[in-house]
Amino acid sequence: MFHVKQNGSILLINPWIYDFAAFDLWAKPLGILYIVALLRHRGHEVEYIDCLDIHHPTMVREKGLPKRRRYHQGHFLKENVDKPPTLENIPRKYSRYGISEKTFRGQLEALNEPKVVLVTSIMTYWYPGPFHVIRLVKERFPKSFVVIGGIYTTLCSDHARRYSKADYVLPGEGFAKILTIVDELLGVPSHRIPQGCDIDNLPYPAFDLYSILDYCCILTSIGCPYRCDYCAAWKFPGRFSHRDPKRVVDEIEHWTSTFEIHDIAFYDDALLVDSEKHFMPMARELLRRGIRCRFHTPNGIHGREVSDAIASLMYEVGFKTVRLGLETSDPIRQNRIGNKITNREMERAITCLREAGFSGGDIGVYVLAGLPGQRVSEVEESIRFVRACGATPKLAEYSPIPQTPLWGVASRVSEFDLRGEPLFHNNSILPCRWEGFTWEDLQELKLRVRNSERGLRLNNSPLDNVSYSTPPGNR
Repeated sequence: MFHVKQNGSILLINPWIYDFAAFDLWAKPLGILYIVALLRHRGHEVEYIDCLDIHHPTMVREKGLPKRRRYHQGHFLKENVDKPPTLENIPRKYSRYGISEKTFRGQLEALNEPKVVLVTSIMTYWYPGPFHVIRLVKERFPKSFVVIGGIYTTLCSDHARRYSKADYVLPGEGFAKILTIVDELLGVPSHRIPQGCDIDNLPYPAFDLYSILDYCCILTSIGCPYRCDYCAAWKFPGRFSHRDPKRVVDEIEHWTSTFEIHDIAFYDDALLVDSEKHFMPMARELLRRGIRCRFHTPNGIHGREVSDAIASLMYEVGFKTVRLGLETSDPIRQNRIGNKITNREMERAITCLREAGFSGGDIGVYVLAGLPGQRVSEVEESIRFVRACGATPKLAEYSPIPQTPLWGVASRVSEFDLRGEPLFHNNSILPCRWEGFTWEDLQELKLRVRNSERGLRLNNSPLDNVSYSTPPGNR
C-alpha cells in the first residue's frame, strides 16, 4: 500500500488478475498511475493499492520474491482458485495473480473510509479481479463511491453496468472525464482539466509510490494509425499523436537518474511511425545526453518502419528486447486483417536489425494462433518463416476483442457465447477452435514450441528458438 497523505479521501486500486496464466512482461498500470499523479497535482489526498506488486513487503516476507528474469520481467505471485462455472471444462488450473486476499483486506482495514474509490480494468476476461476488489471494498467502506474504468468497461460497458456492483461505470478513455467525476463526488469546485491526450502537459506517472521499482514503462505516442482487424489499440483514445521527443527524453532521464532505473518498456503501439520527426530525434537526444538504459518493446514495433538507420540507432541507444508484429506469413490473411506488413518487409526488417548487431534471440516476432478460420498448418508455416529470417517466433493466441472488425466473424464461428460472457474472450481457451485448428492441435503446437526452446538452450542456436507469449497489443 502506498500512502501519499494520511486519511486519504481517494483510493485507487490496480486489481488482481484471474486467469489460467499471467506473466509480468514489464506490466504496470500506466493509466491509473497517471491519474494518481494528476490527483496529487490537484491537491487531493490519495492512497494507492497495487494488487500485483511483487515487492509487497508482507508477501515477500511470507512467500519470497517470484522468479525474475535478466531484465526484471518475470512471474507474479499466485494462488490457485476455483474456476468460474463457465470455464469448468477447460483442463487447466485457474489462479489469482497478485497479493493474497488476506493482505489486501489488511490494507483496507488500515485505511479510514475514502470518499471515492477508483478501480481500473484491463483485459475483458480479467473482470473477476476488479469485481472481487469491488466486493471487498464495499464490505469495508459501504459509504464510499466506487468507480470502475479502463479497457474492460470501455469494450464491455453493458456487462460492467449489469454485474460489477460499482456505483459508476466509466467507459472510454480520457483523464478529463475521470477528474470531473471525482470533483463531483467529492463536492469540490472543478479545476481546469487537461483536454485531449497531450500527456506532455501531465505530471509523470506516479512510479515513485513503489517502494522498490525494478523498471518503468513509458509512452512516447498515443493511439495507433493502423486498423488491424484483430486489435483495438487504435480505439484508445481514438486518434494518433506523438509526444515531443525532447520531453520524452526528459522523462527517461528523470527515471534513470533520480530512481536509477535501468530497464524501460515502451508501451507505444506505433513507436516507429513518422520516425524522422519522432523516434530518430528522440534516439539522437538520448545519445547526446549520454543516457544509458536497456529498452524493451513488448507491444511490438512495425517492421515496415524499420530501416538500416533506425535499426542502428536502436542498437546504439540500448534496445535489448525487440518485438515485431507479423501475425501470419500467409499473404491472403495479411491483406484481410489489415495489410500491416508483407513477408518481404518483415525479411528486410529482420535483416536490418541483424546487421545492426541484434542477435536472433533479441528479435522476437509475434505469430497469432487461433484466428477465425485459421488452420494449424498456417501457424506452423509462419513459425518456419520467422526462423528462416533469423528471428525468434513468439506464439500468441488470438483473443476476440469487442468492437474490432474481426469481432463479428469471431462471434459467429466460436462455439462459446462471446457476446454474453467476456470470460470466453480468453485466448487460453482457443475461442475460435474448429476442426481445422482444435484444442489438441494447439497443445501439440505449444509442446513443440517448448521442445524447441529446450533445444535452443542446449544447442545455443538462435534459429531454433521459438517461445510462447501473449503480446499486450492484442487487447
